[in-house]
Order: sequence, then structure tokens, then C-alpha cells
Amino acid sequence: MRGPRADFVERIRQGGVDLSPALAAAFAEVPREAFVPRGFQRHDGTWAGPADRDFLELVYADDVLVTKVDGRTPVSSSSQPSLMAMMIEALDVRPGHTVLEIGAGTGYNAALIARLGASVVSVDAQRDVADRARAALARAGIDGVRVEHGDGYLGCDRTTFDRVIVTVGIAGVSPRWFEQLAPDGLVVAPVEHAGNHPVLRITADLRARALIPAGFMTASGPLTAASPFPAPAPPRTLGKLTAYAEGRFDPPLELAYHDLWYAAGVWHRRATYAAVPRQRRNCLMLLDEERTGGAIILPDGSVLAGGAQRDRYAADAVVILDRWLAEQRPSLRSWHIRLAPGGDPDAPILLPHTWELTR
Repeated sequence: MRGPRADFVERIRQGGVDLSPALAAAFAEVPREAFVPRGFQRHDGTWAGPADRDFLELVYADDVLVTKVDGRTPVSSSSQPSLMAMMIEALDVRPGHTVLEIGAGTGYNAALIARLGASVVSVDAQRDVADRARAALARAGIDGVRVEHGDGYLGCDRTTFDRVIVTVGIAGVSPRWFEQLAPDGLVVAPVEHAGNHPVLRITADLRARALIPAGFMTASGPLTAASPFPAPAPPRTLGKLTAYAEGRFDPPLELAYHDLWYAAGVWHRRATYAAVPRQRRNCLMLLDEERTGGAIILPDGSVLAGGAQRDRYAADAVVILDRWLAEQRPSLRSWHIRLAPGGDPDAPILLPHTWELTR
């Protein structure tokens, strides 16, 4: 590799991924630029195209590339490479495997999986996205991937799959995928929890483990049906927030902040992960029913609160902090999850239903 591609694999490793040699070779060999020929949206809202001087530098950054927007809403993208890598490693793909991918995106994720020796069927609900992914795979010379336009909920009943990977945020997984899954198969999917989409690794017996925190564009159709534990809708304009409890973490939590957030989502139905004024990052929040107040737990463990139910939600936040510490700061991976049917009775989905801490 030359130029911006030269350090691509190392950038992915710096994102916290223990790359296998086979997947490292796939990232080194598959040209990511072939999958974004029309460019993508920069973080400042401008569009980067192949003729721009920074195009390849941006393509080979460890960053998401938004390739389609509806107004201001991103609706298709090439995911952050380190996140792709974590999900593909969790999928445990072997040569000769058949893989069902829900959400084709640019086709780049399927290309990486195919490079590992698997046959891939990729299904996307947007016809233009499926067409572009198919063309990109051909342009990059990738064999072993079939892209179909269709409802990902239905899967593809033409074969039995060893693995299923989902590249869009969903409320729950489709039972159709398990009907098409080998007995020792795996599903890796970002499933909604407290306002975000942590990636779950789900076995054929409908047991799951959370792997990594993540945020994804949301799927359409039955896969986003309401769950019994819905996250609160995003905040409206928040009123004044004042200090309620002092910080207790020095230095402030970094990765462990996601562990605290995940536990809060299990223990409190109003927990969410939301943008908060004057904070540089999204924060764990217990959002009141009016969506204008509640309590925020900051990474240093301090609690801010506001609104008519300030004292109630702030007290709940302190209880969550105390409980998380009493449980010895369980990580996101410490939870065993069982799935159960829910959603639309005419198109049911399997939802996280019960959680149990393990050591």
C-alpha cells in the first residue's frame, strides 16, 4: 500500500481491535475508495468527492463515511472500520461459511467478509443502495457476494446460513433469521438499548452477550417495532440543570462510562444516551416524562438535575451509581441476555427481555 492507505490497518488496531491476520489482510487488500465513488459527507456537512485532495485521506481514516442523506438525516453509510472489524471478528467467519448480511451499505463490509473465504448474501431495503453496492463490488473485483433488494426482516430462505451480521440499528432480531441459521450459527447485531445500539452476539438458543457500545442508523419496518423496554424519546429543550451530587471518579470514567450506561439501561426505564447542552459528548441521562428535565450522570460521577421531578430523578441517579459500584463496576460484557418474542404480532421480533450479571 502507498499514501493514505499505508497506515490503515494500524489505525484500525489503534481503535482497540485485536485484528486477526486474515482480517488485517482483507482491510489491506480491499480498496475502500471503490465503494464510495460518489463521495460522502464530511463532518462539517460538505461533500467530499474523488477529485478532492483530502478524499483518500478521509477514506482511509478510522471513521464512518455517510454516503446518503435524507434532508439532514443520514440513511446509508460505510461504518467506522474499527467497528466493522470488531463485529466481523465477533462473527468468527471461517472459509466456506455462508453469511447473511442485513444492510448492504456501500458493499465494503460484505467485501471484507468475502475476502475471509465466505459466501455472502447482502439484503438492503433501499433499491438504489443495493444497486450501488452491487456495482461497487464488481468494480472492486470481489467475488462471492450477492446483493438483493428486499426486506431484511425476511432474510433469504434460499440457503442455510452459518452466520448473520446486521449493519443497521434494530429493536430486535427477526425470528426468520434463526429459521435460516445453522444449529451452531451466530448472529451479530446492534440492538437498541437505552438510546443506543450496543452490538450483541446471539446464539441459536436466543442467548446473547453485549460486546461493544455503538450507534447505528436505524432500520425500517418490523425490525424497529416498539419493545417492552423502549428508550425515552430524545430530550426536548432541557431546562436549567444544577448540581445535585459531587463527582466520585478521579480520573473521570472513559470506556467504563459505557459500562455504567448499559447497567443504567437495565435498571431504569428512563435511562438514555443523549446530547446535553455544554457537554462535549453524549451523556447518560434519566429523562423525565416531559423530556425537559431529569438527571444527568457525568463521567466523573457527578449528578446534575433539573425540571419538576428533579429530586426524584437525581435520587435515582445516585442509587444507580451506588448499585454499579456495589456490583464492582460490571462491564457491558458482564451481562447475559435472553431474548423473547415481541413487537408487531403479525411480524414479531426477538427482543432483549431479561438480563443477568455474571462474573
